Amino acid sequence: MDRDCQNIRCRKARHPARMAYLFLTPSFLGVTVFFVLPFLDVVRRSFSDAMGRFFVGLENYESVWNNQAFRLAGGNTICFLAAALPLLFTGSLVLSLMVYETKNCKGLFKTSLILPMAVPAAAMVLVWKLLLCPDGAVNQLLMALTGQIWDRDWVNGRTAFPMLVATYLWKNTGYDMLLWLAGLGAIPDSLYDAAKMDGAGFFDRLRYITLPNLKNTMALVLILSGVNVFRVYREAYLLTGTYPDPSIYMIPHLFGHWFLTLDIQKMSTGAMFLVMFLAAVWGVAFVGRGKGRRTE
Repeated sequence: MDRDCQNIRCRKARHPARMAYLFLTPSFLGVTVFFVLPFLDVVRRSFSDAMGRFFVGLENYESVWNNQAFRLAGGNTICFLAAALPLLFTGSLVLSLMVYETKNCKGLFKTSLILPMAVPAAAMVLVWKLLLCPDGAVNQLLMALTGQIWDRDWVNGRTAFPMLVATYLWKNTGYDMLLWLAGLGAIPDSLYDAAKMDGAGFFDRLRYITLPNLKNTMALVLILSGVNVFRVYREAYLLTGTYPDPSIYMIPHLFGHWFLTLDIQKMSTGAMFLVMFLAAVWGVAFVGRGKGRRTE
């Protein structure tokens, strides 16, 4: 009798698990067919010839690594990450703290900072062109202030890189601010009230309460901001065309040119270089996080 009861309990326990796997099967099949299998094919083609028939070893990797366009695009992308991510990370955090503290004007600040998210990329770039072209509003303003003729093209030459960083920050600051506000809203007010009762100032509360409770939000903001770096190609392409200034020629430009010439092996190899780079970054972050936990 006891064995029968145990068997019945085991069957009941297995039933929800089977139903869960049954419902997840379509998703697993979709991910496998549309993501896993294509990725494995990219890995295979990175070691194959142009037709994907013969194994060529590391020949494609050597060819892409020695490609000057790849080095230029990769270096510019890394420089853009190094310049834009810290500015976006700290700027959106500071703005979120300001919005969180100023409860009376929270709605106004949210609307004004999130507005760039609602503007289509093509319309936004048109506005930037009107501002930054040789006959644009920026040069007209400088002429009025200095009394000299200004005809600089701000999206080409030495100012191309900072202008692209500015468009990236303007487009993504509001989105990251919402992520920070979500994390701030999850922190219990009782912690701040207790800290205020103990005489803790703003920076003490920020150091010992706010930042420690925003660790997960920090990781999310960094991941999404890093992904959005590759989406800045839209703005760069609409501002300067297929062949922009060399300082803002990045990985998506190179992949676009390879796609037009159907260099499948180069695109596959370049994608694998990106995967290895992201895996290395993730590994460093994981090791650093593990060391931080051990020291705590």
